Amino acid sequence: MVLLSHRMTHSAPPTGFAFLDHPRPLAFAHRGGALEAEENTMPAFENAARLGYRYIETDVQASRDGVVVIFHDDTLERLTGAPGRVAEHDWRELAQLRTRDGAGLLRLDEALEKFPDIRFNIEPKSDASVEPLAELIRRMGAVDRICVGSFDQRRTDRVRTALGPRLCWSPSFVGVAAVWLAGWGLPMPAPKAPALQVPTTYHGINVVTPRMIRAAHA
Repeated sequence: MVLLSHRMTHSAPPTGFAFLDHPRPLAFAHRGGALEAEENTMPAFENAARLGYRYIETDVQASRDGVVVIFHDDTLERLTGAPGRVAEHDWRELAQLRTRDGAGLLRLDEALEKFPDIRFNIEPKSDASVEPLAELIRRMGAVDRICVGSFDQRRTDRVRTALGPRLCWSPSFVGVAAVWLAGWGLPMPAPKAPALQVPTTYHGINVVTPRMIRAAHA
């Protein structure tokens, strides 16, 4: 996954978004570094921090009682062996679960407190997680440390509406496709987004090309 923004070199102008205020290409630990430790767990995040990462990509869902839980899958089965979804359990129940390697589930507020120097690229994985996520970011004063993006553009738009213009965000597939097509000279209404999150290729098609990068910067 590649994140394209205006702040790609030392000479690039400021973006206006504190999340992207960094002097060099940004290395992101995907799901906290899922190849080195269990994804989206405290051990993964701690390992990423030890390696020097200052950006972590992660996912959130909301428990039945509105706690923002860092978790990717639709169900708990693959990571914990437990049945059901995050949204079907209160946090008190989820806190008792362990991953297959023995880690506990992680709340977003815990991660923000534990790693004050790390910025988080977050995908809200469910509609129910949007308002609790926005409220948590507001309550913790963390908007400048957060970038939000989702395959469902409506979720991203709801977080943007709640948190205002300082929030860094990236568009969904439709917005990315518009920028890619604009790179080929098609008059597409591309989104005014501060960043794009894209794969280098998609079904054998090169996504990150000079044309696409010029269109993104434009």
